[in-house]
Amino acid sequence: MRLLVVGRLSGQLAAAVKMAMAHGAKVQHVERTDQATEQLRRGQGADLLMVDYNLDIGGLIANNDAERIFVPVVACGVDNDADKAAAAIRAGAKEFIPLPPEADLIAAVLSAVADDERPMISADPSMQAVVKLADQVARSEASILITGESGVGKEVMARYLHVNSKRSDRPFISVNCAAIPDNLLESELFGHEKGAFTGAVARRIGKFEEADGGTLLLDEISEMDARLQAKLLRAIQERVIDRVGGTKPVPVNIRIIATSNRDLAKSVAEGSFREDLLYRLNVVNLRLPSLRERPGDVAVLADHFVKKYAAANGVPVRPLSADARRALAAHRWPGNVRELENAMHRAVLLAVGNEIDAEAIRLPDGQPLTGVVAATDSGPAARAAQTADAVSRAYVGQTVAQMEKTLILDTLTHCLGNRTHAANILGISIRTLRNKLNEYADEGTAIMAPQNGVAANYGQSAA
Repeated sequence: MRLLVVGRLSGQLAAAVKMAMAHGAKVQHVERTDQATEQLRRGQGADLLMVDYNLDIGGLIANNDAERIFVPVVACGVDNDADKAAAAIRAGAKEFIPLPPEADLIAAVLSAVADDERPMISADPSMQAVVKLADQVARSEASILITGESGVGKEVMARYLHVNSKRSDRPFISVNCAAIPDNLLESELFGHEKGAFTGAVARRIGKFEEADGGTLLLDEISEMDARLQAKLLRAIQERVIDRVGGTKPVPVNIRIIATSNRDLAKSVAEGSFREDLLYRLNVVNLRLPSLRERPGDVAVLADHFVKKYAAANGVPVRPLSADARRALAAHRWPGNVRELENAMHRAVLLAVGNEIDAEAIRLPDGQPLTGVVAATDSGPAARAAQTADAVSRAYVGQTVAQMEKTLILDTLTHCLGNRTHAANILGISIRTLRNKLNEYADEGTAIMAPQNGVAANYGQSAA
């Protein structure tokens, strides 16, 4: 993981940097926020920014956003000022690290915010066959096209290929072609020169140059328009690019991995995707089966996510009960591995007792997952389904607002009152969470206070 530290390296911040390096982070340092943006603009990329909370974090994030540079920010500070910590979170920092640092906290934040640790986990024969093919081609220079439904783990496979390639010590750069407007994607990929268009106030290095020597992942490449497809084809064939507004070709040395959840052969027939580009990208095709096609992976992935999110939220690792495992096996998982991960994250937070029971595994709308078991099982499974059905009926008659309140308060309780972690899990901003908690407090509801540390100070000031 690439870490860019912003601020003066006093003793405590320097100690945090050493801890980060001990956990495998490659660290660079600048003292000012404008230097950080300039360094990122020049293509010296980072996966995470660690910024002194005495600096203008809001301005740094705004300047990065203007350059379409989206790197998560973690604030840090040595004087444990709760107001400054709260201001940093409001400005857009994902987390706050008090200094002097603790090694476990540094490791947890690096893992949770940057999310570099995405192991390839598989036990099902259909998926293991794909992994075996990936192992065969990983060290080649061939372009690879990874296909499959949304949520099956295409980016995880791309990272697996990179880690096992001859370029593993060089950057892995990902571009989501579907998330960037067409008129901006060219500059994002190839960079631009100063004055190339309105707003181009300085030279900007694109993702091709940032990935030089390493791997470039073009995620959801089917969303790229035809004009850019032609420019991409030239870059792959000739290993040179042209910056927007540039006058000289720029040589690049990268390996291309592309993903798509569409049938690109069909897109070629419809005229929306270039056939010659498909041939260039599809030297090797790795089709990832959906989760319902690899039932042997459900249990091992669920166990992995339980351990991951128990550690991230500081709660005990509870085993899955037999009823829970039956419920997981019976569900169709239309959202694939991504849906399973989110379900297990919620289950870790909602579980009570010594096991994660079926009642804790819920869909995004709050409904228990166990409702499908009765159609496929009998005996103990049927009794589990009846129990789950009774639990779900208990929610009938509640309003959406009441359900929302229950979910927010349950999540806060399982996060031991930590507002930042609860907001991240719920997928809402810390400001939205704070407003909701204020609303509940005004109604007379007791709100759990954070349990300890700077996070507790911040939570109390924010609530």
